[in-house]
Amino acid sequence: MTKPQNVLKYCPKCGSSKFEFEGERSFKCADCGFHFFINGAAAVAALIENEKGELLLSVRAFDPNKGMLDLPGGFVDPNESAEHALYREIKEELNLDVEKIDFLVSFPNEYIFSGYTVYTCDLAFRCRVKGWENMKIQDDISDVKFVNKDNLDWNLVCADSIKKIIKAHWQL
Repeated sequence: MTKPQNVLKYCPKCGSSKFEFEGERSFKCADCGFHFFINGAAAVAALIENEKGELLLSVRAFDPNKGMLDLPGGFVDPNESAEHALYREIKEELNLDVEKIDFLVSFPNEYIFSGYTVYTCDLAFRCRVKGWENMKIQDDISDVKFVNKDNLDWNLVCADSIKKIIKAHWQL
């Protein structure tokens, strides 16, 4: 019920109810001709390890998936680069300064928010932070956990794309 074809009922340009789903990717208004495409949103995810080689995972403070494990990160804002979004999100969520990033991999995801499926492309970056002394849990996370390959409960990870990113990082 969260897919766009089940939620979007009216043309955003003219308000007509003749806003018809045209397949997997678009709607078209029979009255004004407005053609609306369902495009993916960009999101970033940070892979940050401590000095012991443990991966930092955040605990989601809000729905969707409240209480589940995630990688720090978030949506790329309009007119923002993925790299800037990564630096901004790590500062907002953890009060950490990133000094180096390397792109690792990307995976598609379906992020359900407010009863609507947002299709995302989750871009994962390996990150090195300047230090841990200023870390402060804030924004939309409630806690952090450091995990390794042997102690991660995969059932607590919030999304398949995040599981795939972690596995790619650990080359599982």
